[in-house]
Formats: sequence, structure tokens, C-alpha cells
Amino acid sequence: MTEMDALKKQTAWMSIVSNTVLVILKLAVGLYVGALSLISEAIHSGVDLIAAFIAFWAVRKAVAPPDKEHDYGHGKFENLSSAVEALLIVGTAIFIIYEAVHKFDTPLDPEFLQYGIYIMIISIVVNFFVSRRLIAVAKKTDSQALEADGLHLQSDVWTSVGVMVGLVGMKVFGFLWLDPVIAIVVALIIFRAGYKMVVESARELTDSSLSPEEEKIIGEIIMEHKDLIGYHHLRTRKSGSYKLLDVHVTFEKDMPLYKVHDICDDIEHKIRQKMGNFDVTIHPEPVDKNGVVIKKNYVEAN
Repeated sequence: MTEMDALKKQTAWMSIVSNTVLVILKLAVGLYVGALSLISEAIHSGVDLIAAFIAFWAVRKAVAPPDKEHDYGHGKFENLSSAVEALLIVGTAIFIIYEAVHKFDTPLDPEFLQYGIYIMIISIVVNFFVSRRLIAVAKKTDSQALEADGLHLQSDVWTSVGVMVGLVGMKVFGFLWLDPVIAIVVALIIFRAGYKMVVESARELTDSSLSPEEEKIIGEIIMEHKDLIGYHHLRTRKSGSYKLLDVHVTFEKDMPLYKVHDICDDIEHKIRQKMGNFDVTIHPEPVDKNGVVIKKNYVEAN
């Protein structure tokens, strides 16, 4: 296991521990106080906990080496985990909205709201620091699973602020209607995050190309070699934190094979050095003095 893989696992485990503690506290206090907004926030954190477990599993699975069934490794498990998390988030949002709408018909007067306010303050502080750590490690290791988990907790910070404001409003001014309203606002924030994740996961799972900016950098690296005529048929995709590309590069037809090989090796090395974990396939092609690719027709034997 590499140092980066160990860091990803350690960070995913930290998220699981923090989410477990917060879910237990929020749910216990929410049921005791009787505030739907606090219970909805506990459900939100519960989804984050499930997401953290999924991310932990995905990170462990994604770092497994290639095998007979997965020649390109297991990076797609990270993308798959993000898709599952997104569906969980959307489903949770719909459930909270359903419950909140019914709460308008039967408003309750929650008691001991100060306990809910205290737990929201704790949640805001914990999730702020844990989400920052998750996103920082995700950027360092290029882990989509950790990034998704970090973004969940980041949204949790803002929803916790909203719930706390609602609890203060109910406590100080007696605005009972704030309880279902805040619950619906929390649900809409959750839904928005889930929708964005669905779109991003769909892109990754359908092998969308890397960004134009990344492909431009790859092209610049390739063309750093003066002995290389040009390149075409550049194709890229991503599998978890693992990127893949194949490209055709053109050389003068009389260039020695060993030199062509050395240039291709250097291109691969520089791409990985500048852009991280990459599977690079380069197809060299000879060209004539007019820059036209020289092709030879082969007749298949019967």
C-alpha cells in the first residue's frame, strides 16, 4: 500500500468516527426535544455516515491492483460509490420534505430547545474541520469518494447553521412554523447537493473525457519534444483517481526505433510527473517529408 493510499483510508475512517458520534447525538436530542428540523438534520448526518462507510469501502476497493477481471484496476468503484451516495441524498431530501409538509398541519411545541442549539454548535465546529481535512486529502490524492464525503459534510455545516437559527427563533420568539420551514430548507440543500453528484457521477461512469484544460496540458507536454512532428487521436477518461489516455504521435520515418521509444517513455514520465496517476498508451506513426502518415496495407492470409 502506498503512502497516498494509506492517507485516503485514514481520512475516510476519521469521517466515519465523527459522523457516528454526531448522528447519535443529533438523533437522541432531536427525539427528546421533538423538533423536526433537528431530526431532519440527524437524518442528513445519518446519510453522511452511510456515505462515509461507502467512501471507506470504495477507497479500499479502488486501491486494489489490477486482476484478471479488471485489467485497468478498480478505480470505477469510487465513481460507483459517488453515484450510490447521490441517490441516497436525493431520497433523503424527498422524505424530509414529505414529513415537513405534514408537520404544518400538526405543529408541536418542542421543549428544551437549548439542548438542540448546543448540539448544533458542536456539529458545526466538528464538521467544519473534518470537511476541510477530507477535501484537502481528496485534492492531494485525487479521490472522488473522499471529495464527495467532504462536500457532504461541508453542506452539513450550513444546514446545521440554518437549523440552529430556527431553534433560536422558536426558543426566543415562539415561531413554531420555523420548524417545518427549516426542515424543508435543509431538504432542498440536500437535494441540490445530491443532484450535482448525480450529474458528476454519470459523467465519470460514462467515461467522459478529461477537461479541455487537462488535455491542453497533455498536448503541451507531448509537443515539448522537438524531434516529434505532431499528435492526433488524443483520447482521455477517468476511473476513480486513475486517469487513462491514448494518443497517436508522429515521427520522421527514418528516426531510429530506440529514439522513438525513448521519446515515448519520456512523454509518459512527464505526464505522470505533472498530472499524477496515469495509464498512458502511445502509438507512434512514421510520416513522410510532407507530414503524411505512411501506411502499409496488409493482406490477411486465408
